Amino acid sequence: MKTYHFILCLLIAGSLASCQGKQKPATVSHPSKTQVFTLKEGTLNTSMSIPGVLQPYQTVDLYAKVNGFIKTMAVDIGSKVRRGQLLMTLDAPEMMAALKQSQEDLHSKEAIYRGSKANYDRLLKTSKTPGTISPNDLDIAHAKMSADSSTLLASRSAYQLSADLKNYLEVRAPFDGVISLRNVYPGAYVTPSDKSSNKPMLTLEEQTRLRLVIDVPEAATNYFSNKDTVHFTVKTVPGKQFVAAVKRMAGSVSNVLRTEQMQMDIPNKNKELLPGMFAQVTLQLTNKQKTFIVPQTAVTGNSQRIFVIRVVNHKAQWVDVKKGRETPDSLEVYGALKNGDLLISAATDEIKNGTQVN
Repeated sequence: MKTYHFILCLLIAGSLASCQGKQKPATVSHPSKTQVFTLKEGTLNTSMSIPGVLQPYQTVDLYAKVNGFIKTMAVDIGSKVRRGQLLMTLDAPEMMAALKQSQEDLHSKEAIYRGSKANYDRLLKTSKTPGTISPNDLDIAHAKMSADSSTLLASRSAYQLSADLKNYLEVRAPFDGVISLRNVYPGAYVTPSDKSSNKPMLTLEEQTRLRLVIDVPEAATNYFSNKDTVHFTVKTVPGKQFVAAVKRMAGSVSNVLRTEQMQMDIPNKNKELLPGMFAQVTLQLTNKQKTFIVPQTAVTGNSQRIFVIRVVNHKAQWVDVKKGRETPDSLEVYGALKNGDLLISAATDEIKNGTQVN
């Protein structure tokens, strides 16, 4: 029995020795090469879409300048008018009575002045004969003539004021346009009021030329200037894209919306567009100064920082950056970088700061 166990142990030991003799030697893995690129400055073209509104190039609410009744109306909603055209007339009996009274008062003052002037002239002529007119009487006559002259001038001013107010009984168009709103009809009593207390009699709009008004977010204001081109569409004309040039920029940012207003002039002689329409505006954002543009994969980060990995003397160096505009493939970065830096194309936080890079 002991002999059997001894032989079995010899067989097992031989088998183990045979297995160890056939085992392959271990291989040593070498790190793969890391792909890098040379950093250069460039421009990034992106776009953004924001809503806008079409407004009349000019619009004015017409109010009465004096108290009165609507006498006649020559226009209605949709009427095309020319500058200076008569739109309506008012009737103000009290004003006409005041005008007539000021006219009569003016005639009375003119008669008084002519009498005092004639008296002074007669005394002055007579006084040339020594001893006929005392100097005191001549001075009194001159003072009376001067007082009557001042009264006459005041009366003329009052009459001129009444005559000017009479002109307010006629309402005329201040510019070429279209009547877009009417709130009064003949016989209505109107007063000179502001928008807070009364509706306007008429609203006049210039519609052959419109303003496209948009509010550009603060972060994008640096990418625009006058004469830049924008594209926009409206729902009422599907499939058509309109083009306009930037004409006016507010030059300041709204404290409420944090936006800058931008306006474009839109020719509209065929009335294809209407004031009040909403537009979807596409803006092209192109940086004025060149910036560093990198692939999206070159920027990585963790919960504490965002960075790119620069290779210096075959060692990885984390460089903190801030992101700018981006496209699906590229983005702007800002940080302690310079032209010619070698950056890792596929950055990851697994490549630790100071790690040897092949």
